[in-house]
This record gives sequence, C-alpha cells and structure tokens, in this order.
Amino acid sequence: MKKVRVRWGSDKHYRWKLGSGRWWALFAGGLIIAALIKGFPSQQAAPGLDLNAAAKGVEPQRQEQQQQQKPATASPMTQTSFVESAQDAVLHDYDRLRIQVYLTADKRMERLPIELYVRGVIAAEMPIEFELEALKAQAIAARTYIYRRLYAGTSGDLPAAAMTADVTDTVKHQVYLSLDRLLNRWKDERKRVNLEKLNRAVEETKGQIVTYNGEPIQAAFFSTSNGYTENAVDYWSLDLPYLRSVASPWDKDISPRYKETVTMKLSEFASKLGVKRSEIQSMRILKTTEGRRIKQLAIGKKIYSGREVREKLALASSQFRWTIDSDVISITTYGFGHGVGMSQWGANGMAQAGSKAEQIIKHYYTGTQVEQASKLPIPGTS
Repeated sequence: MKKVRVRWGSDKHYRWKLGSGRWWALFAGGLIIAALIKGFPSQQAAPGLDLNAAAKGVEPQRQEQQQQQKPATASPMTQTSFVESAQDAVLHDYDRLRIQVYLTADKRMERLPIELYVRGVIAAEMPIEFELEALKAQAIAARTYIYRRLYAGTSGDLPAAAMTADVTDTVKHQVYLSLDRLLNRWKDERKRVNLEKLNRAVEETKGQIVTYNGEPIQAAFFSTSNGYTENAVDYWSLDLPYLRSVASPWDKDISPRYKETVTMKLSEFASKLGVKRSEIQSMRILKTTEGRRIKQLAIGKKIYSGREVREKLALASSQFRWTIDSDVISITTYGFGHGVGMSQWGANGMAQAGSKAEQIIKHYYTGTQVEQASKLPIPGTS
C-alpha cells in the first residue's frame, strides 16, 4: 500500500502593520477559522507537549482533561498573536502520537506523548550524570527505536497481558521509567536539576530520528564496548549495513563495567553448557569476530557461538578469557552487553571529548543520517 507522507507547516511568523487592509482581512479570516474549529470538536488540537508536566505533578492525560475543562476567557488580539494562535490550532501528526507502555511490575498501561516516553527511557537507560550530548544521543536512539516499532507495526513479541500495548518497560524492548517513579526518583534541588537536564536532552532533539536510505533504523545500543562494537550479523545473524563494527576506545578508561571476572565450579560450568566436566580442559576458540569477540568456541565435540556461551553462563560479554585452577574456572569478560550499535559509555566518552550528539550517532551507526520524523510517513498511515 502506498505510504502517505505528511507535510508539516512552517514555523515562520508573518507580521503585517496593525490596521492595514491585509491585517483586517487576516483578522476576519481568523475569526471564521476559529469558529469552524470550535464547531468541530474532532478537529481540535490536543494540548501541546509540556515536558515539565511531570515535574509539576500533572500527568499528561490529566493535564489534557484540565485544559479541556478550563473555561475560555477573552484576551486582546495583537497583530502577531492571531497568526501564532492560528498556527497552534493545528498540531503536527507527530505531536499527536501516543505510546502505550505496559508497566510490567505494576501490570498496568501508561499512555503518553512520544517525547515524554523518550524522556522516561533516557532516565532508565542512561546515568543522569552523563554529559548532555550523550543523553541527547540516547534520546535520538530511543526515539528511533519506538518510531520504527510504530512504523513497522511490531507487536508479536508482547506478553498476553499487554497485547494492546506498543511496548513494555523492560530490556526486551527499552527500559522505561514511569511518570510516578520519575517524580519520586530524586528530591528537592537535585530533582529540579536532573529533570531540567532530561528535558533539555528531549527538547533539543525533538522529533529527531536516525535513518538509513530514508528509513528509521534498528537503533540498537548497549552499555560498554570491549574497544569495538560488533557487527549485527555476528551476534544476531542479521546483516544490517548501519550496524557495523567500529572502534570505541573511550569505554576502557571510563566504564566501571569494562572488565570483570566471575568464577564457578567446573561442574556448574559443564551443567550449564551441557558438556562433560573432563572436556572443559580442551576448550578452545575457533573464530573471532571483527569486533574482537568470540565467534565460535569448541568444547569436546560441541561447537558453540560466543553468544550462546555468554547467555548460558550469564556473562557480561562475548569476549572473554578463562583460567582453570583445580575444580574452579575463572572467566574474565571485556565490555558489557551484546556490543551491537551505540555504546552508552563510549557515547559519554565522545561527549567528554567534545563530540555533539549527531556526531556520536553517526559514529556508531554507519552511513546514517539524523533527520526529523516529519520527513517520513507517520506510523499507521501506510
């Protein structure tokens, strides 16, 4: 089916001299438009997005109800305010998007504007102490993820209790911090400062998503690299040209999750991988990936992918080394996460070095562009 592209209005404000013929014609035309809008409730614009609503203790849904119930009051019409109010009367379709998030622990839905959803993801996915440009890069990635999900109409991976949702609040999709939890996360001045920082990250990137050949990308991200990111094809067997291995040298010096060692009994190791204890001594690496992680590992007659071993043993990364001492194996990992897409600690390192959000995005997502969602079909119109 043909995709519908939406034209967005201009933000340019025109001014005509008060009392001129053009001004009076505009004024009269405006009164007619206002009367028509008032007469057709279904065409009224939803209230504009207030990123400070949560800080004021007003949820978006309640804010809308309060604005709808507030009686209209007359105010003087200036030569510019009429043009501005006429433009505000029609919201862009992007601003009308609402995200249905299933809150897993609470077993309830939260419905909110897309930009407030993005703010909740940043708060949950990235430390607030990170540089603003890193938070902005996270905002762009998080917005791209949910926009692509709406764009593609994905819903087959939702639990039975959340079939009407767009997304859950867990790592299965993107971790999201609900409005009430965000309100109670900090106190007093710290709360004001942190919410202001989150708001800036969202406001300064509003509507920006990552595209490749005009389509929103799968904006994968993870905590900490081992010095390189991973090709998507090497971890997910999904060959995407923008998820290619790139260097990420910043993580080693600043991430607390860069290197860690876990130990376990050989019997536990053998049980989790389904091998014989006596075969572990012969364990060897067969292939590595472009991202310096383990691609294939042999234990006895069995061959495992690095991802399989990582997941079965709950390791931090698929780059690891090991030593065996008596009946104990010690495994040292480098990096934290699947390694595909944007490294969050790497993004912060780039920001500390002076890189802007768009530069961070283009580094980790090969050959991509950062552009306004207005250039793409609105989800649900194709």
